[in-house]
Amino acid sequence: MTPGPEPDRAPSALVALVTGASSGIGQATVRKLASRGALVAAVARREERLADLAGELAAKNQSVLALPADITDEKQGRGAISRVIDEFGRLDVLVNNAGVMLLGPFDSSPADDWRRMLSLNLSALMHLTQEAVPHLRSAAAAGPRGVADLVNVGSVAGRIARGGSAVYNATKFGVGAFSEALRQELAPDGVRVCCVEPGAVATELLTHVDETVRERMLAGAYRDIRPVGAEDIAATIDFVVHLDPGAAINEVLIRPARQGF
Repeated sequence: MTPGPEPDRAPSALVALVTGASSGIGQATVRKLASRGALVAAVARREERLADLAGELAAKNQSVLALPADITDEKQGRGAISRVIDEFGRLDVLVNNAGVMLLGPFDSSPADDWRRMLSLNLSALMHLTQEAVPHLRSAAAAGPRGVADLVNVGSVAGRIARGGSAVYNATKFGVGAFSEALRQELAPDGVRVCCVEPGAVATELLTHVDETVRERMLAGAYRDIRPVGAEDIAATIDFVVHLDPGAAINEVLIRPARQGF
C-alpha cells in the first residue's frame, strides 16, 4: 500500500472513496475531489499508478490514500472500506466507478468476458456498497453535512441496448435499477444515491474491446463523435456530491454533444 502524505484531518473535510481510480473517470474524480480539499481514498488494482497519482497530488499539497485492491474479491473490498474508516473516521462519499466493457456478438463471446463484466460491473459494486452503507448512514446522521452520497457510474448502455453489447448492457441496466431501488431505501436516512450515465468518454475503456470490434465501432456509429473528457464526468460527480444538503440529483445522463444514440 502506498499512502499519500499525512492528510489534513479537519472534521469538515469530505471523506470519499473512489474505485477504478488508476485511470479514466476514477482518476479524474480523485483529482477533482482532492482539489476541493476532500480526503480521498483511491482504490484500484494497479499499485504503481496509484502511487504515481498520490505523488502527483502530494506535489500540489493534496492528499490521496492509495489502496491497491481487487474489489471483485469481497475480502479486499471490505478491507478498503475498513481502512478508510480507520484512517479518517467516517465515509461521506462512495463513488463506484470501476468497470470493464468487453463488446462483440453475443453468440461468439467468451463466457470469461461475461464473468468479468458481471463480477466487476455489478457484483463487486453491490458488495462494496453493502459494506459501505452503514458508514454512509452514520455520516449522514452524525457528519457535518447531514447527508452522505453514493454515486454509481452507469452508462448510456444502461438505457439503450444495442447489438454487440448484450452482457455489458445487462450489467449497466442492472446498475441503473440497483441505484433507483437503493435510492428509495436510503433517502429517509439522508443518503443520496445518484447514477451517472456517461456516453462516449475518452478513457482506456475502449482499448479492452476486441480489435476488430473496436475498429468497426470507430468506423461506424462512433466515427464523427468526439468523446467527452473524463474530467467532464468527474466535474459532474463533484457537482452531485457538493450539492446543497437539501437537494439530491438522482440520475445524470451525459453524452458528447454530437452523440445521437
